[in-house]
Amino acid sequence: MNHSAPTSSDTLRSALAGLLDGLPPKQATAAVDRLIANYRGQTPTNAPVLRDRSDVAAYAAYRMPATFEAVRSALDALAEAAPDWSPASHVDVGGGTGAAAWAVDATWDGPRETAVLDWADPALVLGKELAAASSSPALRGAEWRRTVIGAGLTLPAADLVTVSYVLGELTPEARREVIAEAARAGQAVVLVEPGTPEGYLRVREARDQLIEAGLRVAAPCPHDGTCPIEVGKDWCHFSARVSRSSLHRKVKGGSLPYEDEKFSYVAATRFPVEPAASRITRRPQIRKGLVLLELCGPQGEGLTRVNVTKRHGDLYKSARDADWGQEWPPPQEA
Repeated sequence: MNHSAPTSSDTLRSALAGLLDGLPPKQATAAVDRLIANYRGQTPTNAPVLRDRSDVAAYAAYRMPATFEAVRSALDALAEAAPDWSPASHVDVGGGTGAAAWAVDATWDGPRETAVLDWADPALVLGKELAAASSSPALRGAEWRRTVIGAGLTLPAADLVTVSYVLGELTPEARREVIAEAARAGQAVVLVEPGTPEGYLRVREARDQLIEAGLRVAAPCPHDGTCPIEVGKDWCHFSARVSRSSLHRKVKGGSLPYEDEKFSYVAATRFPVEPAASRITRRPQIRKGLVLLELCGPQGEGLTRVNVTKRHGDLYKSARDADWGQEWPPPQEA
């Protein structure tokens, strides 16, 4: 497993710096506003979201750091469930400017064949430019291939297939075909969507489809059974902390040095994995002498609440340090 994520993140931010130079502010703002509406599901479409260079520049500055952190969090969970595995080949479906490829590179060491597929030429061109700024041979040597993402998609066989922030752009039929093809081509498949009720439902449907295709869930679920969440009353999502550069703050109109990216995901494999005993599904609530954890447990246990107090000793200390999305109890204390 790779521990160079901070370096990769810093390199990506550096590569993004100056990206909007020369782009009229009003044009950049308009592109960002349209992308926000699309991201939030207010403008459903089955056409490419990124249409030209201004769209791509705005997207990369506005969304790429958050997409990178969300996908990296999902990949970290897969790496924890399969500690002896690393992908020698990676295909990123609808990869845009390559955030998922950067996230894979931040998660695993070693040589890797990387292919980023997208239907928007401007995104692929800019993604290749950004990758050229990396010190990673896998990123610099990646293939950037224009491909229609939808019905009729054919993927090369790969150790890892990622599909991040793409399913919401597709019709239901195209969505099912893309997931089916990812399941056929990949030894491991990681799907990431916005952490909204709609994003969760897309991930939930995809999870069912992956299981039906013969894959087993590696994360976040501790089991392959039916999701215990009652649709319409709650949704499964997680959070990743994103450091904002000055460019990022300028584009997003924010003042804080960070933001929290909410996302839903599923990682599934065709090889044996060690899924979490339970998964923390909400931010832990810390009280005086008490930590309240909301957990998704093994099949049959469903959702539970656990109170960890000082009398639990080292487990209490671990609970105070625990974060949303992590395995519980920590492996060394299981």
